[in-house]
Amino acid sequence: MDEPWPISATELCDRFAAVPTAAVNDVLRADGLISQVLPPTLAPLDPAMRTAGLAFTIKGSKSLELSGEMAERAAMLEAIQPDTVCIWDTSGDDESAQWGEVMTMAAQRRGSRGAVVDGGVRDTKAVLGLGFPLFCRYRTSNGMLGRFRMTAFQVPIRVGGVIIRPGDLVVGDLDGVIIVPQERAYAVLLAAEKIKDAEVELKQMIIDGVPPKEVIDRGGYF
Repeated sequence: MDEPWPISATELCDRFAAVPTAAVNDVLRADGLISQVLPPTLAPLDPAMRTAGLAFTIKGSKSLELSGEMAERAAMLEAIQPDTVCIWDTSGDDESAQWGEVMTMAAQRRGSRGAVVDGGVRDTKAVLGLGFPLFCRYRTSNGMLGRFRMTAFQVPIRVGGVIIRPGDLVVGDLDGVIIVPQERAYAVLLAAEKIKDAEVELKQMIIDGVPPKEVIDRGGYF
């Protein structure tokens, strides 16, 4: 299937990964999209972690049901495509770890660029050692089995107030995670790269002692 951008998905994701989420946010705000940031409770396991990729969406909720659960997990993992970020809508779960070491290894083998879990992670030390960007809400030793169950994947989901569709751009760094609608991704990327480049000149003006009013008169901002 043709990609909806004039560059490859890999290049798109690589370039988004080099742009701060703040710049992406400023572009979306200027376009009238002011509610694209996921809840601030979602944070990277390590402050240096950042990721950008196409949303591979996963939905689940609390459940005691066990039948067929592992087969469903396997089917989901085998459906992961390169350049994706796995993103979990857990229906507000506050008990279980939806992600861990083995799932990280499987996702990496499929070419995933990271995961955003609106829930929990376990095997934290091992996950950190794998160098896989992971954003989550909490850590716990509780596994999913008998507590939580995946119900669907690659369907529209909601995290906080943000609707995420398969293929939307997921961009995350220490400032949080932001969602870019797929159809706007390339235009947003170009505009965000311009902001990033312009800030080099802006910072130099401040280093050079240019007064704040003059900075603003010359097109800068604070």
